[in-house]
Amino acid sequence: MNESNEIKRINVLGNFSGRNAGDAAILGGLLEDVAALFPGAVFTIPTINTAFVKREYSGFKVKPISLLPWNLSLKILGLPVITSCLKADLILVTDAILFDRKLYNPLFNYLWTLSYVLPMAKKRNIPVILYNCSLGPVKSKNGQNCLRRVIQNSDVVILRDKESRELLQSLKIDHPQIHQGADCALNAEPVSDQRFEEIRRKENLDFLDHSTIGFNVNSYIDAFVRESGEKYGRERLIDVFAQTVDKIIDDLDVNVIFVETQHMDMSIATQVVNKIRNQGRIRMISNMRYSYREICSLLKRLDLFVGMRTHSLILSSGMGVVPVGIVTYPKNRGYMRTLNLETNLIEFKDLTVETFASKIIQIYGQRREIRQQMLPAVAGEKAKAKASAQYLNQFKII
Repeated sequence: MNESNEIKRINVLGNFSGRNAGDAAILGGLLEDVAALFPGAVFTIPTINTAFVKREYSGFKVKPISLLPWNLSLKILGLPVITSCLKADLILVTDAILFDRKLYNPLFNYLWTLSYVLPMAKKRNIPVILYNCSLGPVKSKNGQNCLRRVIQNSDVVILRDKESRELLQSLKIDHPQIHQGADCALNAEPVSDQRFEEIRRKENLDFLDHSTIGFNVNSYIDAFVRESGEKYGRERLIDVFAQTVDKIIDDLDVNVIFVETQHMDMSIATQVVNKIRNQGRIRMISNMRYSYREICSLLKRLDLFVGMRTHSLILSSGMGVVPVGIVTYPKNRGYMRTLNLETNLIEFKDLTVETFASKIIQIYGQRREIRQQMLPAVAGEKAKAKASAQYLNQFKII
């Protein structure tokens, strides 16, 4: 920390490449709440896309730190992250980046690198806070040891879901300051109605005047839920999605819009859309063209949302739209469990046209009652996400 003991530089560690609308919404919510607490601070943001950070968060004091190879960095592994951490007065680790899949691959995994960088900051008395984090999955012994080092070298641990706390309990990892927070993305604000009308005209979205259901498909397929060597398969998923959407359109007389929140999902989403028979009743919007706030302005106008990516479920429910989730990985189950919406889930292994369509039709018919039950839970989670900033007061000079 600097000599005056004042927080001047806050380093935020997460996945902020601009490719994922959920990650972008997390950073936006964090900046909104923490900047209010430390109005004089500059936020240093390690990223592979400095232009995105400058553009998306121009209303805040942000300084993007390039993680590109010519800066002696292999994504998170390298000099930029080390120096930005050691020059900081406060380090915030956020999002769901602490898992052990591909543990030693810095292009994919953050846990191993942070298990060595954060202790270096701790030795310099730089406070480290896990800020509305989700932990795991962590299954390997080496991964567990890395997570233990991260927790031991954190001053405050704020978790966004019950599963993260249960993981620490199962591994017998304790900490004197563990708090329950929530996902920062829940407090994402949509753009103005005027801006949405511009998007509506540009994307030919007049069919939103009729009942419309949103869908989101994920390119990871079943990577996190395999229990054996048997795979669900990309082609099978494409067929099931396309046939289900056609059945939903025919049976419910609704329009459908695919809302893609991660660049890497566009290929599979395009393949699904191309296989749908009812082409005139389909649209697709993605974060390749629109910001997370613009996507939120669309989500809030839907009648129901069916998603595979966790943050598609978070953003839609944050906009007051009832989500139906496919359990492709534990985070989906954890989030829906938080809202008491486990009955709105369908297991990946059970995904067929019949089971998928029947679940959607059932919840569509009950959506108004479910929404009224859901809204207080969503409001509570939003409040917890915003209140997480209060745990940083102990580092503020008054």
